[in-house]
Amino acid sequence: MSSATRRLVALDIDGTVLLEDETFSPGVVDAVQAAVENGHLVTLATGRSWEATAHVLRGLDIRPEYVVCSNGAAILIRDDASDSGYIRHFTEQFDCTEVIELLETHLPDANYLVELPDGTRLYTHYVDDWGLHRANAQQVELSEMKGLMVSRVVVVSPEHTEADFVEMVDRMGLNQVSYAVGWTAWLDIAPKGVDKSTALARVCELTGFAAGDVVVIGDGRNDIGMFRWAAQNGGRAFAMGQAPEEVSHEATDITDDVEDGGVATVFQTLGLV
Repeated sequence: MSSATRRLVALDIDGTVLLEDETFSPGVVDAVQAAVENGHLVTLATGRSWEATAHVLRGLDIRPEYVVCSNGAAILIRDDASDSGYIRHFTEQFDCTEVIELLETHLPDANYLVELPDGTRLYTHYVDDWGLHRANAQQVELSEMKGLMVSRVVVVSPEHTEADFVEMVDRMGLNQVSYAVGWTAWLDIAPKGVDKSTALARVCELTGFAAGDVVVIGDGRNDIGMFRWAAQNGGRAFAMGQAPEEVSHEATDITDDVEDGGVATVFQTLGLV
């Protein structure tokens, strides 16, 4: 092994592993495969649903025991008997009624999606970035989402900017749930206190890794939780070079932009490859 300490490495996907056109960041596939060959555990910690994550895992050609999806609301476990090779190991959930009613008051024309604990996704309007062409997706009326126990609520409003959404979140007082504002006015709402860090802490318990041996890499506001968790527990948190200032501020280190192969640079710097 090229590094004396065995690491658990958790990678964000969009803007970290993948470029905007869905191609891989330079050098990331080779770096990830080399790190796995050297005995490190490399996995994904993403805001994407499992259905939108599986093909990225295949592209990296890795099969970690656990994968974190839906911003920490879902943990998948490897299962060779299943069609996709993974099944849900743990799923957070909450009643989305109050959140939906609050959001529709402020954003009546937005696009809504809820993810159920079994992975089924219900949506009001087609949004290409949701990967709805894949399995387990059904179009419904917004009213049909109320009363459901869900893993998360996703809201996309093309008419608003990211800054608009940040201001709206403050004005709405979404304090009963955890939320992350993404690019192009994307709001991802999970059960209170749940983010990528809570799922990764659970993965550490399951795999026997100490939090201090964890490396996390990301570029968005939904990565702040896992950055803080890693940093507070002696791990390493790398922000991609293009990350917003408030994200980079929470990291222990800054790497190159995604276009310049920032993940591969981290793997080389830490001696994982």
